Amino acid sequence: MKQLFRRLAIRTALKSGLFIKNSVGKVWKVYYKGKDNIVTDIDKKAEDIIIKEINSVFPDHSVLSEERKPQIGRSPYKWVIDPIDGTTNFAHAFPFFCVSIALEYYGKVILGVVYDPMRKELFYAEKGKGAYLNNRRINVSKAKRLADSFLATGFSYGPKRKDKNIKNFSNFLTRTMAIRRAGSAALDLCYVACGRFDGFWEMGLHPWDSAAASLIVTEAKGLVTKFDGSGFTPYDKELLASNGFVHAQMVKILSR
Repeated sequence: MKQLFRRLAIRTALKSGLFIKNSVGKVWKVYYKGKDNIVTDIDKKAEDIIIKEINSVFPDHSVLSEERKPQIGRSPYKWVIDPIDGTTNFAHAFPFFCVSIALEYYGKVILGVVYDPMRKELFYAEKGKGAYLNNRRINVSKAKRLADSFLATGFSYGPKRKDKNIKNFSNFLTRTMAIRRAGSAALDLCYVACGRFDGFWEMGLHPWDSAAASLIVTEAKGLVTKFDGSGFTPYDKELLASNGFVHAQMVKILSR
């Protein structure tokens, strides 16, 4: 059964990812959620592809997705989906966005798949079985000092959250090698998992932003918590991920 879950998630991520890639630069409709959070009809069509695939195999499973109301099923399994994490990037043909698909069992994430269609990079992990990039085992970096670390962050929608994270950004900026803000939390987390980034933090997140990728980080021997170092679930609004070695140093900065 677990192999069926993994194969379904990977097949669906690849299928929707190809559709998204083929839609880059074409004409599509743009909608707004709030004042500045955009969604396109490609998000919705990609989401339809994913949910149709899941429902065709597991019609009794629940589905939590970014662009539609939750689908409540009788099964203890729940799929958590972001059809395009990084919609603003996609809408501007900036090639840093991905498909994110996670599977929960009784509220615990047991499977995570993140696919970057522009680079054809498929990240995935199963609980207790390690993390992989295109079938190659991945692990977090070995950086020990914050001063040597390459970090990433994101700025969520809403001026108050942006203002607060600007302070965090400023506190980290003079204490690290460099910081990037690329616009896709799921891909940033996967980059922590494969050692490209040493750490990542963000606030104002949703379950579909982090469910799949947070499992990929932990299965790559990284650490994912809230800002204060306490336990994290995808339903928490703040997330701190790292290679584990610099985690306590990042917690200290975020507590300022």
